[in-house]
Order: sequence, then C-alpha cells, then structure tokens
Amino acid sequence: MEIQTIGAVPFMGTIFSILVSIGVPIALTVIGKKKFGAQISTFFIGAGTFLLFAMILEQILHILVIRVLGLDAKTNEWLYYFYGACAAAVFEETGRIVAMKWFMKKRFDLPNAFMYGIGHGGVEAILIGGLANIGGLINMIMINNGMMQASLAILPEEIQAQTVEQLSTLWTTPQSYFFASGVERLSAVIIHIGLSLIIYKGLKDSRKGIIAMAYGCHFLVDFAAVALAPRLSVWFIELIIFALAVAIFMLAHRVNKDSSVGKVSAQG
Repeated sequence: MEIQTIGAVPFMGTIFSILVSIGVPIALTVIGKKKFGAQISTFFIGAGTFLLFAMILEQILHILVIRVLGLDAKTNEWLYYFYGACAAAVFEETGRIVAMKWFMKKRFDLPNAFMYGIGHGGVEAILIGGLANIGGLINMIMINNGMMQASLAILPEEIQAQTVEQLSTLWTTPQSYFFASGVERLSAVIIHIGLSLIIYKGLKDSRKGIIAMAYGCHFLVDFAAVALAPRLSVWFIELIIFALAVAIFMLAHRVNKDSSVGKVSAQG
C-alpha cells in the first residue's frame, strides 16, 4: 500500500474537531467564571475526577474484566455493551458524587456544578478529541510535504508496511467523518454538564431518584453509542447522541428550574 496525499476536506474536518474539542471547554469555562461567578478551580476538580475515576479506576476494572476474563464483543456482544455502559455510568457518576460531597462543600451551588461539568467533559474532549486530532493533523502535514515518506524510507520494510497500514485511515475514511469527532466531543461536553447538574440537584435535595436518573441517562447514552456503532452510519449515530445530549441538558434544566444559575453566586 502506498501513501496517498490528503485532501482539503480531511484537513478542515480535523481542524474543526481540534477547535471544538479545545475551544468549547475554554469558552464555557470563561462563561462559567465571568457570567455565573463559578470558580476556575472547580474546573480542575471536574477534570481530576474524570482522570481518576474514568481513566484510572475504570480502566483497572476493564483490565480485570476484559483482558483477564476475556469478555469482548465477539464472544458475548450484548453483555460486552451492557458491561461497558454500566461501568462508565457507575464510575463517572460516582466520581461526581464523591467530588461534590467531599471537594465542593464550600462551593456547592449551581454555577460550580456547571463548572464541574465543564471540567469533567472538557478534559475528556481535550484528551480524546483535541490531542488525538492534533496528532492526526501532524501526520497529514508530514504526508503532504513528503516528510513522512522520507522518515519511513530508513525503516525496515515490515515496519514501513505496518505504519502505512495505520496511516491509511487518513485517506480511506470518508472525508465528512473527520468532522464527526468535533461533533461527538460537543455532545459529550453537553452531556457531562447536564449530568453534573442533575447529580447536584439530587445531592442538594437528598433525592435518590434524581441521582439514579443521572446513572440511567449515562448508561443509556453509552449503551446507544456502542450498540449502534456496528449497525448505523457515523452521522446517524452522532445525530442520535446529540439529540440525547440536548434531552439530558433540558432534563437538567427542568429539575433545577427552581435554582436559576443567574441567581446563585459562588461561595468561598
């Protein structure tokens, strides 16, 4: 397989995804601080909670369940989807509860719950959408200016073939799909903000039903994403996930309608 040059559309889609994945969290953080009076440090509480519960603790469980027990989509497809969605919901929503109860006692209000959601979803967007697409953009530039071909020429043929195979997604993927990463990260940020506001309301009013609602919504989104992936086109899935994101945010607004963000000032 030969390396093929990359067209303009993949470049534009990748840049779009980078701007959304990094720009949206930054813009929302500024809004949370300037308009609602939330504390910037709450962003980092959300970010740290995501890293600990989703990127470390949840991954340890995945190693035990998926690698040790051998659970995967080939051996037991629906159990694998159920487990993955369940694990994501349990770890991330539990992380929200722990963070809000133990690290946000002096700032336990709606603006900071909003800021927490930005941090939780924002760091995920930056790591998964931003950095990954920056790497892809660098590869595209190197391919089009010939640097990639020159660097591969000094490697053994077997390594060259493996590298080109990995890079082939850059010219074999449908061009519009390069925009999908940005749309996916936008939906995810909206979802994390919505779920954070729902958990906040459940904790504030000591209503276990509202807290359970957040777990259920998270499970639904993740289950839909993985179960539909082999069955529907990327853009149809993104449309469904975006619709779910909007629905979750509207639900969060509804359960918090008696606690206007604009009327609550940050404490501490």
